Amino acid sequence: MLNEMLKILRPEKLPSNAGSNDYFTGRVKVTPLVQGEEPSCITCACVMFDTNARSAWHTHPKGQLLIVIEGLGLVQEWGQKAKCIRKGDVIWTPPNVKHWHGASDAANLTHIAIQETLNGKNVEWFEKVSDEQYQAAIACK
Repeated sequence: MLNEMLKILRPEKLPSNAGSNDYFTGRVKVTPLVQGEEPSCITCACVMFDTNARSAWHTHPKGQLLIVIEGLGLVQEWGQKAKCIRKGDVIWTPPNVKHWHGASDAANLTHIAIQETLNGKNVEWFEKVSDEQYQAAIACK
């Protein structure tokens, strides 16, 4: 009999971690879903942001795909206006584009984040989004 290679993951049964205070503001829960096995370099996580929670500014060496599965949030590219994101939206951020994402001030946000690693790294973190930057993002919705 052959070993089964296909895996079915149930996120609610997987271990979760609080988002690091070094990289997030507010309450964030990260549930790793997939860590690709060679030759794959894909990583995937379910990320839940409480109202007003957000990531720090960051980039991804091979880009990032976000799929919003619940709630209402914001995404902003460095130097651009913030944009609202909601359930069903799919957001592609090209490689090395500095951005942040998180929940709105009115609702929680849950998204699936998919990215690939390059030389063992899938993200580069920068400074936190300030309260002033976040308030300006909310104002421009």
